[in-house]
Amino acid sequence: MQLVSSFMKSVFSMRAPWPLWVTMLMALNMMGPLFFLHTLEAKAVLVSTVAGALLMMFIFSRYGFVRLMGLGHIFWIPLVIWLGIRIPEIAFDTPFGIWLALVLGANFISLCIDILDVVFYLRGDREPMTAH
Repeated sequence: MQLVSSFMKSVFSMRAPWPLWVTMLMALNMMGPLFFLHTLEAKAVLVSTVAGALLMMFIFSRYGFVRLMGLGHIFWIPLVIWLGIRIPEIAFDTPFGIWLALVLGANFISLCIDILDVVFYLRGDREPMTAH
């Protein structure tokens, strides 16, 4: 539990607007699915997010709050592709459809940021992502 607490302290010590962005991602991907758990999409979002959170906790415990944390969203790659393929089947004028569109958009943007973060890390940027 202390690891999760340290991780959350690091999240909220990042420069604005990153704590807000991370909070939004957590709400969409961890709490949002609970409203639609009867659907396969919500289950997929929740499972991929929990798997990613576990990977992030491992990375955080080994390397700290560094850009390599972007690897934690690797499970979102197949999720975003699958949800993107399903777009024609989704009615976006329902609460479920709106939530799914938000998840798809936010996770896609996050993956773009994560790819850059991991590339920067591999190129030598190993500084913590927290505000100094």
